[in-house]
Amino acid sequence: MTDVLLIALFAFLGAAVAGLIGAAVLRLLRHRSLIVSLSVVAGVAVAAMLAGTLTVAWAMFLSPHDLYVVTTVVAMAALISLVTAVLLGRRVAAQSHELALATRSFGDGGTFAMPAGQPAAELAALARELAATSAKLDSSRERERALETSRRELVAWISHDLRTPLAGLRAMAEALEDGMAADSGRYLRQIRVEVERMNSMVGDLFELSRIQAGSLALAPARISLHDLVGDALAGADPLAREHGVRLVGDRIDEVPVEVDGKEMSRVLGNLLINAIRRTPPDGTVAVAAHRSDSGVVVSVTDGCGGIPEEDLPRVFDTGWRGSHARTPPAGAGLGLAIVRGIVEAHAGRTEVRNVQGGCCFSVTLPTA
Repeated sequence: MTDVLLIALFAFLGAAVAGLIGAAVLRLLRHRSLIVSLSVVAGVAVAAMLAGTLTVAWAMFLSPHDLYVVTTVVAMAALISLVTAVLLGRRVAAQSHELALATRSFGDGGTFAMPAGQPAAELAALARELAATSAKLDSSRERERALETSRRELVAWISHDLRTPLAGLRAMAEALEDGMAADSGRYLRQIRVEVERMNSMVGDLFELSRIQAGSLALAPARISLHDLVGDALAGADPLAREHGVRLVGDRIDEVPVEVDGKEMSRVLGNLLINAIRRTPPDGTVAVAAHRSDSGVVVSVTDGCGGIPEEDLPRVFDTGWRGSHARTPPAGAGLGLAIVRGIVEAHAGRTEVRNVQGGCCFSVTLPTA
């Protein structure tokens, strides 16, 4: 038993010396290629075995011939180990190089393409993560391009819609100054109408800026959905009568919701005004509200004739307006963007779909 312990001790001491030397070498070469590191690891393993074997052999006073045989066997093992380490290092280095090239194209604004072949499990996991990140960045770039397009359109439309009333205001003001206005009262009333319309546009811009900046402060309270929709219908009734549109709201469930009453009234008001202006005379705008598995759903259905399928994803974008809506009093195309912002601030969602003869805007809110 004592001899076995001595052999184990001598072997451990010899291997420990080789391991310490190998660790120092690895530290010095830590910035070199992976092939060098793997070769050092293989060399350290063989050197540790050789050091332990030689230490035990000298302690046991083996003959020179036996020592030569042991050394030769260990040398052959070292050679095979080094060759295996180099081949493995070259394979891993090649896979790393392919992954680096794919990542470089990804970083230059392209999309990440998975390298060919079957990489090691760790590299394959890294490639999958990079592919997922690439997909997310592609989606973000697409949203950024769409947002930038919406901003440019918004600036162009706002400039147009502000320039037109400003030109009219200046012309009417000059006519009043020069005493050329035959009916000054009519001019003053028209000036007031234009100022109110411009004030509404500026107010929409301010509201949208608060929503996009995340500074919209909500004061939620438990409200009956029936009362909320009823107030919105009452507020939109004069506009509906002016346009000859019939408002229908007889499918409203008695469902409680916890929302900011002022902001949700604006949501319903914007949806109703938009629906009334797009519905031809003698048409119908119907409002419905019910509880579903996903929450409380409020829908506004109009008779606009439908929205082109390619435009449906853009309906709630900032500044978007249909091709027939680019003249006053259509506004600046902010109403539906404000609707989406307020609803999302309530942890809800907005949707639009075409129905027979028109389209249906729906708002889904969490249940109280």
